[in-house]
Amino acid sequence: MRLSPPRTNPRTQRGVYALEFAIAFLIFFTLLYAIICYGVLFAIRFGLQNAAEDGARAALRYPVGATTRAAKAYDVARDQASGLLPIAPTVDAKICQVASNDCSATRVCSILWEQRCQIVVTITASGLKDMLPPLPAFAVPDTLVAKASMLLDGRTP
Repeated sequence: MRLSPPRTNPRTQRGVYALEFAIAFLIFFTLLYAIICYGVLFAIRFGLQNAAEDGARAALRYPVGATTRAAKAYDVARDQASGLLPIAPTVDAKICQVASNDCSATRVCSILWEQRCQIVVTITASGLKDMLPPLPAFAVPDTLVAKASMLLDGRTP
């Protein structure tokens, strides 16, 4: 007895191609969406970090008063970070002692090693989940924080 292969009509296979295309499209679209979302987040994070670093560098370019240095660092960081997001990020610039991490107004900064001071610039961007369209499978952070610090010269009173 001779067995013959089952006859398949190309017409009966038409729906399978559409189903395969739909599954492949969903997978590739999801991957593309994830790449774009995380690319946008990394670009925003890089921009915030760059703004914080430029703010810390600005503290060395300006006069020696502690409040003037902190104000210039704040202004530079705020100006650079404000164009990145539709929501204005929170900027904090303060001068702290390196050894004790004392950021109060009574701290003493001098040329002595134990009294060295640094400028610390922190930029916090909140509400990022509202910027990107939600996709339940991906974890998108709601807050990004960029922080930069730079050791000040001994001229800061």
